Amino acid sequence: MLRSLLSRSSLHASFQRPILATRTLATASNFVKIVEVSPRDGLQNEKAIVPTATKIELIRRLAETGVPVIEAGSFVSPKWVPQMGDTPEVVSGMSVDSSKSYPVLVPNMRGLEGLFKLLSGYEGKKKPTDEIAIFTAASESFCKANTNCSIDESLQRLEEVTSRAKQAGLKVRGYISTVAGCPYEGRIDPEAVGRVSKALLNMGCYEISLGDTIGAGTPSIMEAALNASIRHSNALPEQFAAHCHDTMNTGLANVLHMVRLGVRTVDSAVGGLGGCPYSPGATGNIDTESVVFALHNEGYETGTDLDKLVDLGEWINGEIGRSNASSAGRAVLAQRKIKAERAAKAQEAKL
Repeated sequence: MLRSLLSRSSLHASFQRPILATRTLATASNFVKIVEVSPRDGLQNEKAIVPTATKIELIRRLAETGVPVIEAGSFVSPKWVPQMGDTPEVVSGMSVDSSKSYPVLVPNMRGLEGLFKLLSGYEGKKKPTDEIAIFTAASESFCKANTNCSIDESLQRLEEVTSRAKQAGLKVRGYISTVAGCPYEGRIDPEAVGRVSKALLNMGCYEISLGDTIGAGTPSIMEAALNASIRHSNALPEQFAAHCHDTMNTGLANVLHMVRLGVRTVDSAVGGLGGCPYSPGATGNIDTESVVFALHNEGYETGTDLDKLVDLGEWINGEIGRSNASSAGRAVLAQRKIKAERAAKAQEAKL
């Protein structure tokens, strides 16, 4: 299956036109698109079920921060991911901003049929989502643990999902897990990442998110994965996204390095939510607050409001009983506190 996908035209038909024609790609030279994954990737491994109303409120407030893409949930089996069991209710209950995209993760045809069932109730009305995300891995062992099949088998399943989704007018984004390291195999050969990237692009994904799932990557490791992906698929850096975890405190360095290499999409989670159930000790996604702070100070635009992100990160962590994992968020909150205390003392001195 992988060989079949790799043997096709190295550049999918959807990219046989200027890159600016693709609406969902971040294209301005200094604009970086933030894909906010906290409602799905950030919450999916929380043991205590987060109330549906809280998830809907998180999505609403994320939209108010200015992030253009909010991953709303996942159409997976509630048996395997109980936290995502209410995704249909979340998607149907959320307020939709027409200027934003609200993709949902769809791992297989059963999940896609679940999404189709939901969308069938929106005939003649604005649908809550027009995009799905699919996923596989660059590690055979991780793919087996996560999806109970080989990489080749996963690609075969995903080709059917992608074909059906695109026939229905849905855009498809691809995730590749473990591009830097695997909890079972260790360091991953970047050539393996490149081969899977090519297969996903050839089946019709408009963008590939390169995921450092366990936070084992460094700038040079992530660069090797990106370069291999570009070389194998004859693609552009803008067709890839950086999805970094911060286990070894290299997440932000990896993000900035990938952006300097031409990547213009970054996946992140407000408050640093997330983790990996197959990798004990792996921390959450790189936090959106730190990503936005760093990008803005490096001269990039994101269209997001850092102060609103900071408030939201503190709120959602409080709602689920976690400590705020955003270093930038904690720093901004501490600075606010000091400023307020100084202002109060100055006011007292005037009395």
